Amino acid sequence: MAAIYPVILCGGSGTRLWPASRADRPKQFLKLIGDRSSFQDTILRVIDLPGADEIVVVTGQAMAEFVERQALELGVRLTVIIEPEARDSAPAIAAAAAYVQSVSPDGVMLMLAADHHIAEPEMFREAALVAIEASRTGLIVTFGVQPTSPATGFGYIKPGGTLPGGVKAVAAFVEKPDLATAKAYIEDGYYWNSGNFAFMARTLLDELAVFEPAIRDGAIGAVHDGRRDGLRLHLDSEAFGRTTKKSLDYAVMERTSRAAVAPAAFTWSDLGAWDAIWEASMRDAEGNAASGDVHLIKTRNVLARSSGPFVGAIGVEDLLIVAEPDAVLVCRRDDAQAVKTLVDVLKAGGRDIAHRHAIAFSGGVERQPVTSTSQAVVQLWRMEAGAVADLPACSIQVLDGELVGASERYPTGAREDLRSPTLVKANLATSVLVTTWS
Repeated sequence: MAAIYPVILCGGSGTRLWPASRADRPKQFLKLIGDRSSFQDTILRVIDLPGADEIVVVTGQAMAEFVERQALELGVRLTVIIEPEARDSAPAIAAAAAYVQSVSPDGVMLMLAADHHIAEPEMFREAALVAIEASRTGLIVTFGVQPTSPATGFGYIKPGGTLPGGVKAVAAFVEKPDLATAKAYIEDGYYWNSGNFAFMARTLLDELAVFEPAIRDGAIGAVHDGRRDGLRLHLDSEAFGRTTKKSLDYAVMERTSRAAVAPAAFTWSDLGAWDAIWEASMRDAEGNAASGDVHLIKTRNVLARSSGPFVGAIGVEDLLIVAEPDAVLVCRRDDAQAVKTLVDVLKAGGRDIAHRHAIAFSGGVERQPVTSTSQAVVQLWRMEAGAVADLPACSIQVLDGELVGASERYPTGAREDLRSPTLVKANLATSVLVTTWS
């Protein structure tokens, strides 16, 4: 029997979870619930799935390091497909399908989003196996989650007749409804559309040949002409650029006669906003979910988290309080969707804070601003053991650890003026103050 290929789609910026989630460090890589990211939890849900072969991740160049580092934390090897540009979900999934078919002509893809929360992984695996078996008959199977409330932030699926293998036909996909319509959908037995799928790679490519041939042909060409670099497959930019920007729902699912839905009873959330984080988090007897340096007094139903300053709250209810080193968000829980509006305002004003954290991380080096004047900018660099960095012309002070250059060593306590850019390596975890002068 052909192998199963879990494929994790790892894009998006999660602007409704600002200020923690931004384009340079989006929500799927943040440890928002527990001590693992949703991307890591997605890997763990499929790592021991019966019949599963290699795990494939589709992401952009800017996110590849996050993908590989977080997989390394779990001791998991991946194939990472690098998109040269974001062109919505259909081209990304088509590229994954073209890759899977190239290594396994009858391979089955379990197509998963990296940023979803599923509370019962065993129930997920049971539903996944049902969907996978149904997909071997040529169906494109999506997971339909039993609604727990009339949510207005999700799309819905109207189920049709029962098909062999425990799945149902899809009578219709419907967009995010208003509250009254959502209540009617629940009464009529609709499912939430989870955006996760199972299908044979060949099936998807055949349907794209009918509905969106430019996406199919561009994806196949991007894989065929792509460049392999270790675990990474860099898609050919010219071929990928010929694909049409379109979501999988619009490109295929709303047009195909092969759509089916596998009913799923697991607790699911797309973690689309801070109220969803509160809902999915462990809460105390007063309904509060707190993490980081936080203290709450006489508060109820509050999400309070900090990765920077101390946060204290007294006598408040139904709030979201999120503190990062460079930004603080406070809003009512029932107004969580409006965070995107705030981010849009920041973007319109040209504020870098909208899409980039003040503390940058790449290549094992965290760079944190300390202070700046008209004459100097001071940063604290924290380097992991083995990390290599290119220091600019600057003054350095090694606070702990040791840096090694081509001909110099800079031990703890060393102070040095570097007259030109200098490549250094941290033999052990090292902290260094870096001052650049105007």
